[in-house]
Amino acid sequence: MESDIATRIRTARRIAGITQAELASQLRVTRSAVANWERVSGVWPASSRLLSIAVITGVSYEWLATGRGVPTDHTQPAAVAGELVDDPKELRLLRAFRGCHSTIRRALLEMAESQRHRRA
Repeated sequence: MESDIATRIRTARRIAGITQAELASQLRVTRSAVANWERVSGVWPASSRLLSIAVITGVSYEWLATGRGVPTDHTQPAAVAGELVDDPKELRLLRAFRGCHSTIRRALLEMAESQRHRRA
């Protein structure tokens, strides 16, 4: 169990393979805000931010907020913005998508949406 929230936030970000700047961009905060959360003597993010961090990084909210449990539990479907993702390929795609730069995300989204319209 990670002893403090700062360490758990840093660990979650590293599990997701993203930088402080990338996490900050996805949360629409400054990189220094993320750096402050990751400092032991720093401030804690609001619980709504913790939920967003958990969703972005793919870790358990309970683990991130309290240190109880394990960071990731691949035996349970992942919660993604209120939806459950139980297809392993969809989950891999989602995690990879979250780690991409915004220009690549836009291109991937346009490509996927153009395919969806072709099938309909």
